[in-house]
Amino acid sequence: MSAPSVLIVGCGDVGGRLAKQLLVEGWRVAGLRRNTGALPEKVVGICADLEKAGECPGDWPTVSPDYLVYSVAANQHDEAGYQSAYVEGLRTVLRWLAERGQAPRRLLFVSSSSVYAQQGGEWVDETAATEPDGYSGRVMLEAEQLALASGIPASVVRLTGIYGPGREWLLSQVRQGYRVTEEPPLYGNRIHAEDAAGLLAFLLKADQQGRALDDYYIGVDDAPAPLAEVVAWLREYMGVTQWSEQERVRRTGSKRCSNARARALGWAPQYPSYKEGYAAILAGRD
Repeated sequence: MSAPSVLIVGCGDVGGRLAKQLLVEGWRVAGLRRNTGALPEKVVGICADLEKAGECPGDWPTVSPDYLVYSVAANQHDEAGYQSAYVEGLRTVLRWLAERGQAPRRLLFVSSSSVYAQQGGEWVDETAATEPDGYSGRVMLEAEQLALASGIPASVVRLTGIYGPGREWLLSQVRQGYRVTEEPPLYGNRIHAEDAAGLLAFLLKADQQGRALDDYYIGVDDAPAPLAEVVAWLREYMGVTQWSEQERVRRTGSKRCSNARARALGWAPQYPSYKEGYAAILAGRD
């Protein structure tokens, strides 16, 4: 039996980590991005800009990939940019597949927890109401429905706040004396970039093994935590003593996302909480 193949559309940080994990498992991996020179070694490059999409790129696979992962990032952080990247980009890729009579076994669409608008610190799982109050969540929901109605068996993976090497905004803020509101608790949800890729790899391998997948999964670590708690722990860990003179920053939104569905399938994060994840970053590990 030949090794399974996957096409990762948007093979950037998380997609690149996914590619490396699957290559170790013996998968054949192709990656689509604007700059194919930045792809991991041994990934077959497909050069395309989905936001300027025209004809299907000449280096598109001649044989249908077994799996398709759509994991793009918007270039432009406004409603038009999101619509272009997540909805129109996915529609373009689905058209290219249809034009070539290609039908992957499953599509994984990488979405966001922005589809949830809960703000009272409540627990949220895949069955919770999705009534986003911002354009990002609304556009993501539209793209999710496009994926699920594509005619290809599909699962949506709603990732929470991704952090990791190169995604160190909070560390920078803490070093500057970042102040946050303590009461009421402002719960945040996060997942290390390596665990985000690991969840995608886990789902692909589960499907390849013939296991039934749900339509939706939330990608989050085991321990949603109040932002003030995270900041306090980082201050102590990094030895930061000064506080910013600016007034305390109050972030809107507060919910606790659950990974119970993914865990029930057998997945477990390598970094179960922010403590392990940020300690690895500060130690120079991935």
